[in-house]
Amino acid sequence: MRTAIIGAGNMGGAIARGLAKGTIIPASEIIVSNPTQDKLDVLKAEIPDIQVTSSNRKAAKDADLIILAVKPWLVNDVLSEIKPKAPQMLISIAAGINLGELWNMLNCQPLPLFRVIPNTGISEMQSMTLITSAYATSEQAKQVLDIFNEMGLAILLPEEKFAAATSMTSCGIAYALKYIQAAMQAGVELGIRPTDGMKMVAQSLKGAAELILNNDTHPALEIDKVCTPGGLTIKGINSLEHDGFTSAIINAIKASTT
Repeated sequence: MRTAIIGAGNMGGAIARGLAKGTIIPASEIIVSNPTQDKLDVLKAEIPDIQVTSSNRKAAKDADLIILAVKPWLVNDVLSEIKPKAPQMLISIAAGINLGELWNMLNCQPLPLFRVIPNTGISEMQSMTLITSAYATSEQAKQVLDIFNEMGLAILLPEEKFAAATSMTSCGIAYALKYIQAAMQAGVELGIRPTDGMKMVAQSLKGAAELILNNDTHPALEIDKVCTPGGLTIKGINSLEHDGFTSAIINAIKASTT
């Protein structure tokens, strides 16, 4: 499947790197366009088989799949320039632009449309990616789901759930990183070197995630397993609750949906 990525910024570049590491789309079938050459040169140096160009039109012309990785305010101009047509499939990762708005920008052409929200873990093949679609067959939806499942975990959702889900995933990765940063600071105060502390906490967080993802379990059950009566962990858990940890997370997720 020939794939064009329009935009080589942080997310466009991350998607290009993730796709090239996967098995579904060969690097030689990926073409990335960007108005400036420096980011294209970096990509080409990392992935010699990838194709690069400064022309959005050239990138999109023969593509089966077009991924729009540009700022939201540029989407309309780029679509007017590349003029995608069915059977090409179009994926937009532009935040805040819904499928109805995309459809209007395309002058109501019924080509397969996808709105996709990954997070920055995609460059490590560990994104949590949200996908919704319009005018796509179940086979096309499965194709896109398979592509992003190779770069972590992807889920199909109704578009009305996107605001809440984006807060939990795209914004949520920053909240997880903030926990790592805070735990590192505590470690430094207790005499742990920052680089050692960062690895310790990051691996612990990774282990916690794997427990949930790989087992039919619940966070509360896993917490109970390490909270022995009179032990240190329950003291820490109770301290988190006294300081409003759960409320702070809930409030952050709710705040970032607006």
